[in-house]
Amino acid sequence: MPRKKPLHLRSERTRHGKLVWYVRVGHEPRIRIREEYNTDAFWAAYRHAVEGAPKPQPAGPAPNTMAWLIDKYVNSGEWRLLKAATRRNRHSVYRQVEQAVGGQPLKAFTRKSIMASREKRADRPYAANEFVNALRALFKWGVAHGHAPIDPTDGIKPLTGKNAQTGFHTWTEAEVAQFQAKHPLGTRERVAFDVLLYTGLRRGDAVQLGRQHLITHGNGQDFSIRTEKTGMTVTAPILPILAHTLARGPVGDLTFITKLDGTPYDKQSFAFWFGKACKAAGVPGRAHGLRKAGAARAAEEGATESQLNALFGWADGSRESAVYTRTANRAKMAREARRNSA
Repeated sequence: MPRKKPLHLRSERTRHGKLVWYVRVGHEPRIRIREEYNTDAFWAAYRHAVEGAPKPQPAGPAPNTMAWLIDKYVNSGEWRLLKAATRRNRHSVYRQVEQAVGGQPLKAFTRKSIMASREKRADRPYAANEFVNALRALFKWGVAHGHAPIDPTDGIKPLTGKNAQTGFHTWTEAEVAQFQAKHPLGTRERVAFDVLLYTGLRRGDAVQLGRQHLITHGNGQDFSIRTEKTGMTVTAPILPILAHTLARGPVGDLTFITKLDGTPYDKQSFAFWFGKACKAAGVPGRAHGLRKAGAARAAEEGATESQLNALFGWADGSRESAVYTRTANRAKMAREARRNSA
């Protein structure tokens, strides 16, 4: 009579004919035993699997260190409620901080030390401000939940960059023509440029826009997309000039803007690539400046604040739309004044 197998021990042959052994207790997952059958090591592994001896768990960050606070924050309910783009930006900062000073105690982080870290990024004001803002969010959460004694970012003001007063450079009509001359129809650069200019979408939304966002009707096509930053749905017409550009391509299946291999960009890699295209054309503008140019054009053509809010995904009462309409109205009044004085 064949010898009965010990409790929970099973065996089977692989498709290569090899006999393998494993333990399965009830409906729990199978546990493979890799030691040679019927050796002391085999039976020790068998007992370990049957008895469910706890496996050593990797140690987490030491309490009251920077890495410990970051770990708690990124696993909190508040963190999960943040927009995906915000989480990505902050996580990028936190990874740098963890690698550099993650094991340091929280008390080592003072206003002076954070100011010093900010100054190391002073040649990149946007990056410096992102760094401070990410730490401010972390420490404010930590203080509110009793994990951090103080918020050392309190009172640290943002650095003033070259765009602080005027914002991103708004493309002029001459610069638009210069870029289009360098990157004609039928190029990926021209597709990206025209999508940005003629939809007014932020780069994070522009790189997501594709055929699945199109709505066909009797007068042509609209696009409708839920925006990444505000969560608002923007619905606007596909202008004939953009439709012509998309027809010439090259465009992808799910996104109009693609890499050379046809795969989509994320907004960071797109910004880098599009920046190189702008440099090649000899223009100072970048992706966000095209959004501003589109808004300025729409305002010049008589769009109201409400219409601008709908087209560009701004909230009602937005400061942005008010700025564009005021600027357009002043330009219109100045032109009228010159005509009247002629």
